[in-house]
Amino acid sequence: MATSNSIAWAIALSLIACAAQAAEPTVSSARDAAAAGMVEVAPLATGLRLDMRYAGPGNFTGHVVPGYEAPACLLLRPVAEALARVQAQLQTQGYALQVYDCFRPVRAVQAFVAWAGDLQDQSTKAAHYPRVDKSALIPDYIADHSGHSRGATLDLTLADCRHGHCQPLDMGTDFDLFDTRAHTDSPEVTPTQHANRQKLLRAMAAEGFANYSMEWWHFTFRPEPTPDTAYDFPVR
Repeated sequence: MATSNSIAWAIALSLIACAAQAAEPTVSSARDAAAAGMVEVAPLATGLRLDMRYAGPGNFTGHVVPGYEAPACLLLRPVAEALARVQAQLQTQGYALQVYDCFRPVRAVQAFVAWAGDLQDQSTKAAHYPRVDKSALIPDYIADHSGHSRGATLDLTLADCRHGHCQPLDMGTDFDLFDTRAHTDSPEVTPTQHANRQKLLRAMAAEGFANYSMEWWHFTFRPEPTPDTAYDFPVR
């Protein structure tokens, strides 16, 4: 059971994450991960599962997103090392992190905004925004800049690997559902689903990752190594 101190720390991190959404950083001239100080996470985190949604068509745009040339998870090195510690701790309990997105190039964020502005394209509404009009996705769900572009934010879930194979826990919604049900503390999910979300939140908070309260899957490392800098090289 979580202590009151650990819950308070998780809440404090979440509030910090929400406040940071408005910051608009300068775009770096770095042309690749090495120049930006980013590394691929998978070699550092044994057992980490990659399900990089924007490197394929299985996402809310229905297409491979510009800027994603490979299904890789890139993060600034201190962030990658912290995530590896989360994975190592979870692995001792029979669980694993399953990652959906890590560093997101600025060009990908711009592609999301362009998609949201195309109100004729409703092809993914049933799966990703069934209860929201597409015209309302900006700014609550899609913004013209993203913490992902700073290399310290990622989207992920938790998988149960205790029975010979890994199965993602039931979080009540899929990744990238634009809906109040995806809010971390949504009252619309079951007690079991809420407990699964809290298990992920506590594991991430233990290594300094703050949750964004509107998306149970979204976490940012605090303090951010480069809070005023975004990057726009391709993921490869």
